[in-house]
Amino acid sequence: MPTISNEKKLLAELNEKLDVLIKVVSIHVGADKTVTERARLLKMAGVDNHSTSQVLNASPDAVRSFH
Repeated sequence: MPTISNEKKLLAELNEKLDVLIKVVSIHVGADKTVTERARLLKMAGVDNHSTSQVLNASPDAVRSFH
């Protein structure tokens, strides 16, 4: 039976993998669209501003201004 500590470690690892997956998929969202349109699409998909800024290679402040 997993311990609390082991469960936390497993959840943290899973969360990291999901973050990577979200970023990879996000890179392909609206590849033919402008940065502003892509930021809006990612926002509608529930991607946070920090992740969106990393995917779009823009500052978090710029991403906030796109919405």
